[in-house]
Amino acid sequence: MKKIGILGGAGWASTVDYYRAICEGAGRFFAERGATSPLPVPPIAIESVVQAQTRALRGRPGDEASWAAFDAVFREAMLTLERAGCDFALIASNTPHARLHAIRDGVMMPILSIFDSTAKATAAIGATHALVLGTAVTMQARNYASVLAEHGVSANDPLPEEEIIGMQAMIDEDFHGGAASGAQSRLLRFCAKHARPGTAILLACTELPLAFPDHIDDVSFETGGFLFVNPSAAHVAAALDLALEEERAG
Repeated sequence: MKKIGILGGAGWASTVDYYRAICEGAGRFFAERGATSPLPVPPIAIESVVQAQTRALRGRPGDEASWAAFDAVFREAMLTLERAGCDFALIASNTPHARLHAIRDGVMMPILSIFDSTAKATAAIGATHALVLGTAVTMQARNYASVLAEHGVSANDPLPEEEIIGMQAMIDEDFHGGAASGAQSRLLRFCAKHARPGTAILLACTELPLAFPDHIDDVSFETGGFLFVNPSAAHVAAALDLALEEERAG
């Protein structure tokens, strides 16, 4: 099995969920092949950044130089995972992926993109249009839109700034250390306001899927009359495919 690096801490609740999902997913894989307890799981190293620091270091849209300090924190964390012997890594957060081109600079090990995993998963369910929900950075950037387009899926135009601010506030207020009571209802009301019929809604902040505990490991699911894609689950599935590729081949 390949050693997985998880860059976590942004935020910690989704980091915990990534670790759980990888371990449980690997356990199911080996149980189906007749393994007995304790079930094998891939070796994993976690390097956790400080979200209060990284939030303060966010740059300005369109100003590449303003992101230098933010990029440096994540790059150094990746280098720490590389020195720990990880074969590849993933960031347990959507927001930093907008800076993945800079974070990768000087890092030799592969870093799995949540954009790629999500776009493939969205196309696989036959969706042709997607609504991207996440932090202000994710919703203002066009990274998801660009990668989705490569897979034949069109993303929504950027929502009005006040709606983006409202989604960021929802994440900060309802998803601190998990999903608060009422978070799912508030999120569904936001979806009803902005999702047109037939749209796949991307829960493109790793805290947002925590509002749907019954579907936490589902790459896609339907609830409340909406079709959702869980980028975290798609990202974990891609990590497991890579970590266990030799075992699958065998």
